[in-house]
Amino acid sequence: MEIVQSHPIIFSLIFSFAVNTFFFMFAAAFKTDKVTDISYSLTFFLLTLFLLLSSGLSLSYHKVLVSAAILVWSIRLGGYLLYRIIKIGKDARFDDKRGNLVKFSKFWILQATTVWLVMLPFSVYITSPSDGGTLFFTMPGIALFALGLLIESISDAQKFRYRSKPENNTHWVDTGLWKYSRHPNYFGEMLVWWGLFIVVVPSLRGLDWLTVLGPLFITLLLLFVSGIPLLEKSADRKYGNNPEYLAYKESTSILFPLPPR
Repeated sequence: MEIVQSHPIIFSLIFSFAVNTFFFMFAAAFKTDKVTDISYSLTFFLLTLFLLLSSGLSLSYHKVLVSAAILVWSIRLGGYLLYRIIKIGKDARFDDKRGNLVKFSKFWILQATTVWLVMLPFSVYITSPSDGGTLFFTMPGIALFALGLLIESISDAQKFRYRSKPENNTHWVDTGLWKYSRHPNYFGEMLVWWGLFIVVVPSLRGLDWLTVLGPLFITLLLLFVSGIPLLEKSADRKYGNNPEYLAYKESTSILFPLPPR
C-alpha cells in the first residue's frame, strides 16, 4: 500500500498496463473481441477500487463521491459494451489487426495509456492525505458528471436500438439525441471527466495542476484521434454518396447537441 500512497501516478501506470497486458494476452491467444472493450471499463473500476481501499482513514465524502462516480460510470459502460459485443459477435475495428500481434498490441498500449492519463487527477486526489474538497466545486462538478453520464447512456441506448433493427442497416443514426449531434455519446463522455475534474480542483497544488492532462487527453483523443475522426471517415465511406446523409451532416452539430441548422 505504501507505493500507492507515495507514488500514486507510478502505481496507476503499472496497474493499468498490468491489467491490459493480461487481457491482451488472452485476446491474442484466443483471437477474440469479447474482452477488448470490457477490459477498458474494468481497468477504471479495479484501479479506482484499489485506490479507494488503499486510502484508509484519509477518505472523505468528497473522495468517496468521486470514486463512486467513476465506479458507476465504469459499470454502466462495461455492461453496455459487454452486452453489445455479445450481440454483434465481433468488433470490425480489429479485422485487420487480430492476426498481427504488433498492430493488435498498439490498441492495448493506447488503451492502457488512456486509462492511466484519464485517471491522473483522481489517482492523486483519492490517495492524498488531505481532502481539499469543497461543496462549491463538488456540487457543480457532480452535476456536470451526472448530465454527461445521462447523455452518454441515452445516446448509447438509442444507437444500439436503432442498429438492432435490420431495416436500419443501410442508414445512419439520426433520431433521438443523434438528431441534434452526430456524436452525443462523446459529448457526454467529455462532460463526465471534466465534471469530476472540477471536484478535485480545490485540492490541486503546484505540479498537481499537470493532472489536467487527464480530461484534456480524453477530449483531444475523442476529437482528433480515435473517436470522431474514425467514425466520420467510416460514415463518409458508407453514406457519402447519399444526398440525405450529406444534408444531415451539413445541418447537424458534430459534437454539441444543438437544433439542426
